[in-house]
Amino acid sequence: MFDVSRGESGSLFFTGRLDASQADRARAVLDAISESCTIDFAALDYISSAGLGALLATQKRLSDTGRTLTLVHLNKHIREIFRIAGFDIIFPIE
Repeated sequence: MFDVSRGESGSLFFTGRLDASQADRARAVLDAISESCTIDFAALDYISSAGLGALLATQKRLSDTGRTLTLVHLNKHIREIFRIAGFDIIFPIE
């Protein structure tokens, strides 16, 4: 199961498993972002290549206008996936 919610500050919170079956749901939320945004991964257990693709497309779109997605609270496993994929260079990760 995957869920995405928005915090009071406008941050997004991803929860559960962002796999291919949930990528369209995540993409719909990400497509609505037009300003820099922080995404909290503290409760995200898994991300597939489809989820990575949705994030990458959003980062590219935002960076074309000088904005960015900042990713926070990645667990060890997801942080390693981002490092191996080279996404730790593309995204600010805190």
